[in-house]
Amino acid sequence: MNDTLLTGIAVVIDDEVQIRRFLRVALEAEHYTVYEAETGQAGLQEVVFRRPDVIILDLGLPDMDGMDVLRRLREWSKIPVLMLSVRQEVQEKVAALDAGADDYLTKPFHAAELIARLRVLRRHTPLEPETHSFENGPLHVDLLARIVKVNGREVHLTSTEYALLRVLLLHGGKVVTHHHLLREVWGPNAAEQSQYVRVYMNHLRKKLEKNPALPRLIKTEPGIGYRMMLGGD
Repeated sequence: MNDTLLTGIAVVIDDEVQIRRFLRVALEAEHYTVYEAETGQAGLQEVVFRRPDVIILDLGLPDMDGMDVLRRLREWSKIPVLMLSVRQEVQEKVAALDAGADDYLTKPFHAAELIARLRVLRRHTPLEPETHSFENGPLHVDLLARIVKVNGREVHLTSTEYALLRVLLLHGGKVVTHHHLLREVWGPNAAEQSQYVRVYMNHLRKKLEKNPALPRLIKTEPGIGYRMMLGGD
């Protein structure tokens, strides 16, 4: 008897038929239900529809780089991601891990090593509900499609404005400090540039708030940071 059966749902995103077939056999032997995608866009859609327990993602895809798929996933999902690649350079592995991958496996690999790595990933990953869509009063945000609407009308945000909004949404109802916003949006080297947050918060409020001078969605916590109010109107 195998007392470490994984079970669950896996999405495999790889354009090589032989690799997908190999992975399906290995995963189904561990009682996984397996869904496949051969492009990055199809893989993102499978993740949304299937809500898998693990994602196995190849770096080289025909429509978009695996790193771009990973970054898109990490905008709204904490599902464990195991990256696959024929690239063996250390910098490639470091870049993937820094972008949000949970582990990295170089092709070719043994099925037993794959299963062992997945077992570790799932053991150390908390079970949390995934969401890619937010409704908050007049504000609607689809994190997967990167679409922002206010009162049903689409609003164009710059990449920085969108990143700022995403952090606030993911911590909805909670105070997000200036330091946290700077680190998440501008990176660790911007920790002392608090003016960035104020400037872009003003831009964001002008686009989202009915009255930017009296904001109802994004409240200021003086001297601390900002809070995305839930149930705003």
